[in-house]
Amino acid sequence: MLPLFRGLTPLQLAAIARRADRVSYTPGATIIEEDEVADAAILIVAGTAVRVSGPELVTHAETVAPGSLLGEAAMLVETTYGSTVVARTRVRAVHITRESLHELILGDPGLADRLMQNLADRLAQTAAILRRADECLSRATKADSVEADTSEAAKEPEPLQAAAG
Repeated sequence: MLPLFRGLTPLQLAAIARRADRVSYTPGATIIEEDEVADAAILIVAGTAVRVSGPELVTHAETVAPGSLLGEAAMLVETTYGSTVVARTRVRAVHITRESLHELILGDPGLADRLMQNLADRLAQTAAILRRADECLSRATKADSVEADTSEAAKEPEPLQAAAG
């Protein structure tokens, strides 16, 4: 189960699925494009897709596995896509539009509550990871500083030269 949908009731999940648009992409088709206006999250159901641009792209193309949710924020708020993803093989996907999700939320405030709680939980997890990374960097910086101070102190003092008078 996708983390965003964790804790939703079967009825809530079924309502989202009923309103989602089923889409197929042919090999080479762009599924999402970096910096384009996003109005839907896209769940990759089957096929092979690759991310070819975007933040933290490590290689020329990163595989996007079935079960991945692209542009998740787009189903909740106005945003743009942060990456470009292209179909490598025939890809079947589901589009969950912001409009359809907002309609569901209006009819079921509990859905909004659960989605917001899931987002808050994920944000808290991300914040904890960032704090740990910051602590590690801080310790490494302090260790480098102590090492630099130690090596400076170990240097022999330069002899003083008497001024010729």
